[in-house]
Amino acid sequence: MDPIVTERLILRRARADDLEAMHAVLSHPVAARYWSTPPHEDIEQTREWLGNMIAADPAGNADYIVEYEGRLIGKAGCYQLPEIGYILHPDAWGRGLATEALSAIIPQVFARFPLEALHADVDPRNIGSIRLLEKLGFVPNGSAKQTWLVGEEWCDSLYYKLPRPVS
Repeated sequence: MDPIVTERLILRRARADDLEAMHAVLSHPVAARYWSTPPHEDIEQTREWLGNMIAADPAGNADYIVEYEGRLIGKAGCYQLPEIGYILHPDAWGRGLATEALSAIIPQVFARFPLEALHADVDPRNIGSIRLLEKLGFVPNGSAKQTWLVGEEWCDSLYYKLPRPVS
């Protein structure tokens, strides 16, 4: 999995020295509000999470660390195909960086893997993420109640799908 360079971003494999910066993202209560786990309470949680990201076989995933202006701001991509996910530190929100990252990652995923579609699972309260997915061409594909128990809160899901582009 080669790095991807966009106009403003470097998208690359995770490294052990990403620990503190990634912990700043995953422990941030605003960043993790609609994540699949509560904010990380200690750096050991992030160490385990990052270790799994590092150990993931690049032949079977397309998950990238996102760097902006020389610093790690989050992650984006497919840890487990065909699911796409992303999380950025709130300091990076509102600049189109998630759109830029995913716009670069999605064509790479379809080029590398014989997928019929990419899928996303989003909390219905996460309006920003819904808008991002729709801007990228994802279409609603269903919903379900109480699909994620995050901490002590049950969360619902909206499912989105991005079919493989027709060549």
